[in-house]
Amino acid sequence: MIRSTHAVRAAALAGAAALILAACSGGGDSGDDETDGGTADAAPLKVGTLLPQTGSLAQLGPPEIAGVDLAVKDINEAGGVLGSDVEAVHTDSSDAEHAEVATQSVQDLISQDVSVIVGAASSSVTRNVIDDITGAKIVQISPANTATDLSGASDFYFRTAPPDTVQGSALANLILGDGAVNPGILVFNDDYGTSLRDVVEKVVTDSGATLAYGSAGQEFDPNETNYTSIVSNALAAQPDAIAIIAFTTQTPLIVSELAAQGYDMSKVYFVDGNLTQFGEEFQAGLLEGAQGTLPGAFPSEEFQARLAEVNDSLSDYSYAAEAYDATILAALAAVKGGGTDGETIQANMAAVSGADGGEKCDTFADCVALLDDGKDIDYEAQSGVGPFNADNDPSSAYIGVYTFGADNKYVFTKSEFGEVG
Repeated sequence: MIRSTHAVRAAALAGAAALILAACSGGGDSGDDETDGGTADAAPLKVGTLLPQTGSLAQLGPPEIAGVDLAVKDINEAGGVLGSDVEAVHTDSSDAEHAEVATQSVQDLISQDVSVIVGAASSSVTRNVIDDITGAKIVQISPANTATDLSGASDFYFRTAPPDTVQGSALANLILGDGAVNPGILVFNDDYGTSLRDVVEKVVTDSGATLAYGSAGQEFDPNETNYTSIVSNALAAQPDAIAIIAFTTQTPLIVSELAAQGYDMSKVYFVDGNLTQFGEEFQAGLLEGAQGTLPGAFPSEEFQARLAEVNDSLSDYSYAAEAYDATILAALAAVKGGGTDGETIQANMAAVSGADGGEKCDTFADCVALLDDGKDIDYEAQSGVGPFNADNDPSSAYIGVYTFGADNKYVFTKSEFGEVG
C-alpha cells in the first residue's frame, strides 16, 4: 500500500571521502574468540564495489560510490570494525551491454578477498554475476536493483532499494492521480524496463483505467537510435500521459522525438533509470511540469553537503543513501557476529537491520555502542528503508516524486511511502 507523506528522515552523517585502499589481508577468518561484541584478531573488513563508472547507468556511479566512501569514513572515524579500518576497493560494473566488464571486476574482487560487494546498480548486471559472488560466500548488497524476480535470489544477496512493486505502484498512482485514464508507456526490452512496466500496467488496469500503449510486445530495442516510428505508434493510441522507462542512453532521443511530434511534455513521467538533471541538453522550458520517481527518502541538506565533500561535482544523489546504508549494515553485521568473513556478515545482516526488533540507532558509532552493551539493534537507514524481510528486501521504502522546472532540472516535490508485499 502507498501513502503520501512529506516527512522524511534527516540523515546524520559524518566524515569525508575514503580512498581505494590496498590491503594486506582479506575478509577471511573470523578468529578463534568469536563473540557478539567482536574479536581483536579478525582480518580487516574489505568492501568491494561493483558500480557503474561507464555505460548507460554511469550517472548513478558517482553518488553511489560517494555513499560507500562516506560510510567507510564514518566507520573508520568511529574506530573501524573489530579494531581495524575498513578498506574499500572500487571497480566498474558498466552495463548489461558490456557484461564482460562486470565479470572481470567480480573476479578481481574475489581475488582480493573482499567479504562484501556493494552493487550492481543494474538488475541485468546482477543476474550475470550473482552466482559468482554468492557462490564464493561473498555478501552482495545492491543499492539500486529493483527487478521483482531478484527477491530471495540467494541467502547472500541483499538490497537496500525496494523491488519495483513499490516504485511501480507509486508511479502509476502519480499518473492516475494527475487525472490520466489512458496512459502509455515507452519501455525498452530490458529486465529493468519490463519488470517496472508490468507493475505500472497492473496498477493502472486494476484501477479501471486502460493502458494505451506499452504492453508486452510493444517494447523497443535498447540499442534503438531512431524513435520516429516508435513515438508515432505510441501517440496514435492517444495516451493522456506517457511514462518513459529506459536509461539515459535512450531517453534524450525519445524526449526530442516526443517534442518534435508535438506531445505535451508536462505529461511525461521519468523513472530512476533516466531521472537526471537535463538542464541545457534541451531548450529552456521543454520539460517544465514533467515529473519523475526515484526510490529513497529525499536526502537532507546535511547529507548532500557531506556527499559534496566526497565529490564536489555531484549533480544528483540517486542511490547515495542506499549505498551508504549497504556499507554500514555490512560493517554492523561484522561487529555483531565478531567476524569479517562473508558467512558471518550474511548471518547477521537481518538482525542489525532491525528484523528482530532492538533499540533504534542511526549512526555506526551509536549502533556499535549498543552492540558492545550486548543489545539488539534496529539501524535506522539513511535511505528510510525498513528492516530486511524474508527475501532480503527492504520491508518498506520511500519513493521520491520530483518535478521539472523551466531550467529542465528537477526538484523534490513529495515522498510516497510503500510497504513491500
